[in-house]
Amino acid sequence: MSEIASAKINSFAPIAEQTDFPVSPSEEAVFILNSGQLSALITQAVQKALQPLQDRVSTLEDKTVSLEEENAVLRLKLTTLETQQEEDITRLCVDICQDRRRLATLEQRPSTTLAPSAPPRGEKTIARIAKIDEVLKARGPTTLKEMERILKISPKEMNRLLAKLDMRRYELHVRPGDAREKVLRLKVQIR
Repeated sequence: MSEIASAKINSFAPIAEQTDFPVSPSEEAVFILNSGQLSALITQAVQKALQPLQDRVSTLEDKTVSLEEENAVLRLKLTTLETQQEEDITRLCVDICQDRRRLATLEQRPSTTLAPSAPPRGEKTIARIAKIDEVLKARGPTTLKEMERILKISPKEMNRLLAKLDMRRYELHVRPGDAREKVLRLKVQIR
């Protein structure tokens, strides 16, 4: 057994020591390995060469797993945002529809105030406005008191009648020199 051990030890020794032949220093040492030793050396070399690649593959697998998780989270957020957007659009459409209904209701509601240029209603009012027109054409500007006396109406009725007059045709102003009297006259019409 000691011979085998010494033979193995001597197998790694330079050739000059093993044999009696002279060896030049430029020659390389020759190793003698059995198949088990060669196989172990090759396995170690391959493992050393593959280890960085295996590390890299495992980190890439970890990154792939984390990217898949992140992708799943982003998909969940996307579906949440899509449903929220659909709900917002639906709510806005309902709000617009309700606003249109409110506006239509307001537009259909009759106006409580009469426009000053609205035609007078009633036969008495039409007759009184015609009478005012005749008096102003015949006499010219006339005070409201005089017009009340001619039409035989009260000051309150005269105010209601003035509200129904078309102020594009008539003019109401204060008498010069006496600010207490108001005068009604026809506007000058340019033809």
